[in-house]
Amino acid sequence: MTIRFYQHNAKSFFNATVNVDMTSLYRPFIAQLPPQGRVLDAGCGSGRDSRAFKALGFEVTAFDASAEMVALATEHTGLPVQQRRFEDVSERDCYDGIWCCASLLHVPAIGLPAAMHRLAAALKPGGVWYLSFKYGRGERVKEGRHFTDLDEEGLAGLLAAMPQLSALAVWQTRDKRPERDEVWLNGLLQKSTTRSCLPL
Repeated sequence: MTIRFYQHNAKSFFNATVNVDMTSLYRPFIAQLPPQGRVLDAGCGSGRDSRAFKALGFEVTAFDASAEMVALATEHTGLPVQQRRFEDVSERDCYDGIWCCASLLHVPAIGLPAAMHRLAAALKPGGVWYLSFKYGRGERVKEGRHFTDLDEEGLAGLLAAMPQLSALAVWQTRDKRPERDEVWLNGLLQKSTTRSCLPL
């Protein structure tokens, strides 16, 4: 359902999001990354953030589930954006940073723990992970897209089952798009401990 929405609305979604200024959200994330570090943009949408990280000198891998979004993001970034889903992530200890801006929020609540475990496994020891959800509780469908909303307690519940991760910061922001007034939950997580890039 959600992927179908992005297939049919890829160009309008691209146009609405590609020029949004995300600098204030990049700042705490990139402050934790080594120079030229490896970043995974998981659910990259327009490729806006991948392009920004590439321009800052990071080695960026990007994917999205929608073939139409992948085509637009590839053109925008100059990167070989992959078409895959969270359940296709099989890397181990590969990335210095993972960026999940408004992407995990489309995973049904029942599937979130598995998706997060896969992403956590792909993160290097000491690596950082940014994620964002629309602020709230529960699941809903809006205009053909599924949303899982989270608040601080909901995120803490997910992290309780993932002792390899700790929260460096959790905070709320207003939507960066001038015509929107939604509240977002942002989290910056860090992985403790060991190992290097092997398949699951």
